[in-house]
Amino acid sequence: MIASNEDEFQPPAIQKSVIDVKMVDSVATLVINRPEACNALDASCIDQLIEALGDVHQEKRIRSVIITGKGDHFCSGIDFKHFAAITQLQPPESHQAWYQQWSKLAELCETILRYPKPVIAAVNGSAIGSGLAIALACDILVMSRSATLIANAAHRGLVGGVTAPLLAFRSGAAVAARMLLGGAAMDADEALHIGLAAEVVDNDQTWVTAGRWAETCGQAPRESAQASKRMLNETIGETLLTQLASGAASGAAICNTDAASEGINAFVEKRDPDWPK
Repeated sequence: MIASNEDEFQPPAIQKSVIDVKMVDSVATLVINRPEACNALDASCIDQLIEALGDVHQEKRIRSVIITGKGDHFCSGIDFKHFAAITQLQPPESHQAWYQQWSKLAELCETILRYPKPVIAAVNGSAIGSGLAIALACDILVMSRSATLIANAAHRGLVGGVTAPLLAFRSGAAVAARMLLGGAAMDADEALHIGLAAEVVDNDQTWVTAGRWAETCGQAPRESAQASKRMLNETIGETLLTQLASGAASGAAICNTDAASEGINAFVEKRDPDWPK
C-alpha cells in the first residue's frame, strides 16, 4: 500500500528552478540546469520537467520539443546524495519512499512517450541510468561526439527498472543485456551505427542539429505526428508502458536491499563498495 501524502518521504526542498525553458519560433527547449551536479535528477528536477512539458503542451505555436542538459553532461542519473536519506528509513517507510520516487521517474518517461509533439534529445556528454531513460523516451537522439550512454545500475547494487525496458525497446535485448549486466558504455559512433542515434555532430553543434530535427518533425500536421507517436510507442510498443510501471516497482524493491544501501552510500562517500557477503 502506498503511503498517504502525510506519510510520504519529503526530500529536501529545492527552491530555485532547475529547468530552463526556451521557446524560439515553433521549438521549445527544456534545459536541465544542474551542471554542478552533472545534471543529476533530484525530486524537484523530475517534477519540474513534468510541469514544463505540460506548460509547453499548452503553447499552440510550439510543434516540437528538445530536451538537453547544461554544460558537459546530458544527465548523470539519480542524485544519490539527494536520496541517500531514504536508506536510513525502516520498512515499510523506505519501500513507500522508494516507490514514490521510482514511480515519478516512470511518470516522466511515460509523459515523454505519450507527448503529442515530437521530442528530441540533444545528448551532450554522458547520459547515465535514469538520464539515459529520459533520452531513450525521446523520439530522436542527436549526440555529440563526446557523448556516452551508460546503464550501470547493477554495478551500484541497483536495477535500472525504468531504463531497461526503454533500452530493450530502442536497441534490442542483446545490446540491453551487454549494457545493463556488463555496465559497458556505448559511445556516439556505436549509437549511430546501430541506429539508436539519428546523428552525431561536434559538441558545439548538438543543440543546433537537434533544432533542425525538431523543425523538420514539426512540419508534419499535428494530428499525423501525434498518431505516429501513438503507433510507435503505444501500438508497436504495446507492452512498454506496462513494463515501465513494473520496472518502477522492481527498482523500488531492490533499493531496500543491503547491497543497494551500500552501493548508494559508497557513491555518496566516494569509496569502493563493500558488498554484503
